[in-house]
Amino acid sequence: MGAHAHKKLKAMRRAEFKHSVPVIHKDDKVQVISGDDRGKIGKVLNVLPSRQRVVVEGANVVFRHVRKSPKYPQGGRVERESPIHLSNVALFCEKCGKGGRVRIEMDGDKKVRTCVKCGSRITS
Repeated sequence: MGAHAHKKLKAMRRAEFKHSVPVIHKDDKVQVISGDDRGKIGKVLNVLPSRQRVVVEGANVVFRHVRKSPKYPQGGRVERESPIHLSNVALFCEKCGKGGRVRIEMDGDKKVRTCVKCGSRITS
């Protein structure tokens, strides 16, 4: 497969995910359910729906080596959160005290996220 065909295939695969809307939104409280940061609870800083990933505060922290610049006058190593796959986080339910699955129910004409275990509404 040529380089051009490979890029086209990759773009097509990425486009498939653009139409699926994640249940997790920005500023939601989530719990990491797998990986090195398993059990950590944090706020969602950014959602990347095309890549099916989220950036969680305090989870998956990596070092970035940066050059001297006006933003980083010293340069050196900077700690940043890296994206995590959506399947590795669960929405945090305050009533249950842990992350879990979510059901989307209709409340009149509004969609509402509810915890599968306890049935409480999850607000962002």
